[in-house]
Amino acid sequence: MKAIRTHVRAGPEALVYEDAPLPKISQGQALVKVHAAGITPTEFTWNSTFTTPEGKERLPIIPGFELSGTVQEVASGVSGLSVGEEVFGLLNFWRDGAAAEFAAVQASDLALKPRSLDHLHAAAVPLSGLTAWQALFEHAKLSAGERVLIHGAAGGVGSWAVQLGHWRGAHIIGTSSKSNHTFLRELGADEVLDYTAARFEDKVRDVDVVLDTVGGDTLQRSWGTLRKGGVLVTIVGDAPAEVAEKFGVRGVSMLVQPSRDQLNQIGQLIDRGTVRPIVQEVFPLARAREAYELGLRSHNRGKLVLQASGDQKPTHQQNTGAE
Repeated sequence: MKAIRTHVRAGPEALVYEDAPLPKISQGQALVKVHAAGITPTEFTWNSTFTTPEGKERLPIIPGFELSGTVQEVASGVSGLSVGEEVFGLLNFWRDGAAAEFAAVQASDLALKPRSLDHLHAAAVPLSGLTAWQALFEHAKLSAGERVLIHGAAGGVGSWAVQLGHWRGAHIIGTSSKSNHTFLRELGADEVLDYTAARFEDKVRDVDVVLDTVGGDTLQRSWGTLRKGGVLVTIVGDAPAEVAEKFGVRGVSMLVQPSRDQLNQIGQLIDRGTVRPIVQEVFPLARAREAYELGLRSHNRGKLVLQASGDQKPTHQQNTGAE
């Protein structure tokens, strides 16, 4: 099959488009013909991108951890999934990813693709949608009527958080550049702050929840915007207990987890027209390096997606033994 790989621990500059072995599936897994893969430009800063959970190097690697495609094979131990079904899902971060024509995926992490979406838009859902869902509903316990401050509101995770928070009935305050203000209000934001024109902490006080997708100085300045007993959730930094205690709030540093059940719930909202994925640009698989480099140097609106050809048919014999 054709795949995007890197043979060294490096950034997008080391990516190559080349032939790679067709992945073999083990017990509980499915082989998916990839139609589209969402990318996260910071993947190459993650240790999991290059190692096993035990810390062993696993070069060369295939990046990309969210996909939409068609089930080609299922191994033993798989239930609720059949060959030919269209699926989407978030992959295990410690395995090869979806920037290829085929991917081996834990079947329990796959959900049926929303009927109203094509594969290109479905691939933009799993990582960002699940991150926003888990941040707001699992970690922050967001309720109707609460006020939530979302940093990087026009980005992949932020745009999902705006929509999901609005659906839950919260009051949404987003930070973004001025060019995204109309876009965010269309998604459901009640207030939008231009972070280039004023310091958000001078404009916002006593919010119930902060969702930080930016990190650094933005994260540090966010603690003081919370009410006593509020919660700060960050996906890009640390939330030290001693800092949270100082401000009388709760802090959470989270890593998204695959969830078929949550993808099903998000898919139902998509098919009802309540929420929608945002795709900024689509690149052919062979131009993955360009897509990752664009993602690193730009403030993107929504997701960048790779389109895989997926015309090849699998030829290997599946491995149905334990992984």
